Amino acid sequence: MGEDPLITAVRSGDENAVRLLLEDGADPETVDERGTPLLCLAIAACDSAVAASLVQGGADVVRRLPDGSTPQLRAVDSGSVGLVRCLLGDVALLGEATRAELLARARQWHGTGPVAVLRERTGSSDPVERVRVRDREWSTEYHEIRLGGMTVRDGHTGILTFLETQFGLRPGVDELAARACALEHPDWEHAAWWEITSTLAARQDDETWEAAAALRAHPDPLRRRFGAETLVSLNLGDPVSDAPSPFERRTLEFFLDWAAEEKHPDVLAEVLAGLGHHEDPRIEPLGLTFLAHPSSTVRARVPATVECLASGAPGRWTYTPEGLDAMLVLARDTDASVRQLVAHQLAESRDPSPAVGDVLAALLDEEDQVTRIWAVFGLAERDDPRCVDGADRVGAVDGYEAWSWILGAPARYAQRRKERAAPARTE
Repeated sequence: MGEDPLITAVRSGDENAVRLLLEDGADPETVDERGTPLLCLAIAACDSAVAASLVQGGADVVRRLPDGSTPQLRAVDSGSVGLVRCLLGDVALLGEATRAELLARARQWHGTGPVAVLRERTGSSDPVERVRVRDREWSTEYHEIRLGGMTVRDGHTGILTFLETQFGLRPGVDELAARACALEHPDWEHAAWWEITSTLAARQDDETWEAAAALRAHPDPLRRRFGAETLVSLNLGDPVSDAPSPFERRTLEFFLDWAAEEKHPDVLAEVLAGLGHHEDPRIEPLGLTFLAHPSSTVRARVPATVECLASGAPGRWTYTPEGLDAMLVLARDTDASVRQLVAHQLAESRDPSPAVGDVLAALLDEEDQVTRIWAVFGLAERDDPRCVDGADRVGAVDGYEAWSWILGAPARYAQRRKERAAPARTE
């Protein structure tokens, strides 16, 4: 007798099959041959999409398991913020004991650290294996830590911050800054860093803005960068609201002043990126002063400060003469990451200057595939025939579906060309 189809679908990570099987009456409480609930299999695989389908299908997130844990506690153990979000459910329905247990578990992982907890649980003294992984469901990244046959992700600090917010607790900006900056690999793509800055951005109050601004004077550049990113997040506000930010004017003035005096390249880059979310005639001249900055991290933020002028069509813009000159200079930058960013922005702009097409064509020879992809896309959108030769140079692309619209640009160009060449129909 073959394996239960639902077990097979969960193990293979086929979220659509899981959902359809549940809709057809499959039991969400199904266990495998070892008696492990399928929800726990999804948690062990850090598969938040499958876990969410099982929960929506009726899987019990608080059932007490033989080892004394629950699926919710195992989600906390996993280190995946996305899994905890999927399994937390309606907070109003959680009892005080359950809340306390979840917080205690998250605090243990956060305070002790995932490596120390794993060593305690496994008794292993072997070297730790770390692998950077991306959670495509939530567009965040982690380091996956493997030791003694156990695997977790390093998002426990983000999980603690998320649970505190859900349970009505409000740690201060300094406490959250300390958490973010204590991460082993602190960067804005990391799930824990993202959760912390998002938590602060959601507060939208003067107290949070002032506390984040005060970090500008901190001697640690990482704290200053955290403060700058928090101010950017506060200024951007609620992404689904059209209401203007209450912090827009003072954040602009604050960043203009800060950029003129900040010396650390990582902090300066974040401040320049923040200025890119504002419109003011003072921003471009300031940004252009960093065109030859010794740090590629700073040079990569200059395009964010270049003034773009709407050209009539949605999503299209042209550059000021000074801005276009700067973009053309950066397209020849010594750093490949800067050239990639410029290729992307020039491709999206549809600026009609012939120099843009020539620069994009030159970027077709880049070693970096993403740069070549954007160069081809930009040429195709400009109806430049050089996109056809460029498309042949792109090569096989991982994650083709995510790039499908971009990669399809040369074919759309060819279709437009064919339609223009076709003789007009007569009645």
